[in-house]
Amino acid sequence: MPAVGVAASALLLFGFQLPGWGHLVLVAAVGLAWWMDEELGVDLTLIGVGIAIVSSTSVEADVSWPSFVRIGAVLALAVATPFLLDRFLLRRRAIRFPWRSREKKTCLEIAYLFAVPFLGWLILPFYFIRSGAYLNWPHITDVSELLRFFVGVNAVGTWDELFFICTCFALLRRHFPVLPANLIQAVIFVSFLWELGYRAWGPLLTFPFALLQGYLFARTRSLGYVLSVHLLFDAIVFLAIVHAHNPTWIPIFLY
Repeated sequence: MPAVGVAASALLLFGFQLPGWGHLVLVAAVGLAWWMDEELGVDLTLIGVGIAIVSSTSVEADVSWPSFVRIGAVLALAVATPFLLDRFLLRRRAIRFPWRSREKKTCLEIAYLFAVPFLGWLILPFYFIRSGAYLNWPHITDVSELLRFFVGVNAVGTWDELFFICTCFALLRRHFPVLPANLIQAVIFVSFLWELGYRAWGPLLTFPFALLQGYLFARTRSLGYVLSVHLLFDAIVFLAIVHAHNPTWIPIFLY
């Protein structure tokens, strides 16, 4: 219940944008965890600290320089704070960023790397244009803003894996089997993506993606692999959003 409460707080904070209720549920969930089990309380506190830091600012898409710097600083702090607390205050290594594992990738895992951009090419323009979700990102024509948008998409994608997978999922795995831990991190993941701009029926795409990223990390134990998957997908996200705003710029999509 405390872990579910932390996920519910993220849904309230990012999905429904109810900061008062969201923070109240977060504090209550973490407090209940401490009452039930000290180790669970510690780990949910670290997750809660990251969620609270992210909730301190709006993460809606904006490529202006002030927003670019503000969002980047907040997201960096949300990853760094739980990591530093875990490493230097708690003297543990529960939060790690294992770039690669020694296990050889299977043929299916390698094939998936090639399938991801193809699936993105096939699905994303349809989603962004038909749902109108592309309007949650600014209409960009300036070269400088376009470059910031590209950097921002990749930076947020990298942050997603560092926080939701290597921090939230890894800490939850200390207490739960893969499936419940994965479901909880996916709710937090998708709630954040909703505020970012993946709205309308976006969760039908982002929830399976979040679950698959958690599963792949549990299987491969490789940040490098799941990050490669995410950034390949985000490359198509960038192209699809630009295409939706400027249909004649990148005429490589079917829709």
